Amino acid sequence: MSSIPKILIVDDEKDLCEILEFNLSSEGFKTEVAHSAEAALRKPLDTFDLLLLDVMMNEMSGYKMASVIRKDLKLAIPIIFLTARTSENDLLTGFNVGADDYISKPFSIKEVIARVKAVLKRSAGEQTAINILKVENLEINTQNKTVNIDNSDVNLTRKEYEILVLLMKHQGQYISREDILSRVWSDDIIITERNVDVNIARLRKKIGRYGDYVKGKSGYGYCFSV
Repeated sequence: MSSIPKILIVDDEKDLCEILEFNLSSEGFKTEVAHSAEAALRKPLDTFDLLLLDVMMNEMSGYKMASVIRKDLKLAIPIIFLTARTSENDLLTGFNVGADDYISKPFSIKEVIARVKAVLKRSAGEQTAINILKVENLEINTQNKTVNIDNSDVNLTRKEYEILVLLMKHQGQYISREDILSRVWSDDIIITERNVDVNIARLRKKIGRYGDYVKGKSGYGYCFSV
């Protein structure tokens, strides 16, 4: 989790989104809004620390989106459902698809903030034990931001490190240059896809034999695959 937690609010009620965004921002959280599950799924979800997700939306429901996040994208991002549906079956459905908590509509903002803080605190405790990415003798400690091969440190630039972490977290999945740019160079304006290629080339050299695991495919992007 980042030092300032980043929350994605997914709800088709625009007024409600504005209220949540204002109050959560006032509490010091970073917030973004999506007015549909489809719009939310187009965002880099692995950069968020928590989702506030409405259940009943047009087209794709919150339940379906949560299922996609857990089963297809295999992301462990905490999810709090916002819903007027509070029957026992509805609650069971929500928890079965990976919800961390449930907030019934209508709700008080104080309740939302308290639940958000509780889930984030619990999630942070769980994540401290899961800070190692490892393939064979290539190991990344995401807490200390170190890379180690055969018990020797590998000196990567910040961008090279972030690209390697991104690819290893999504092993076997091709990530487009455009997505890599948006996730790794999100704060920069004048950057081209060529920067991705240059950093990938340098990264491959620095990680030696594991450079062969960083695969590129024209029209698809890059992936880390054993």
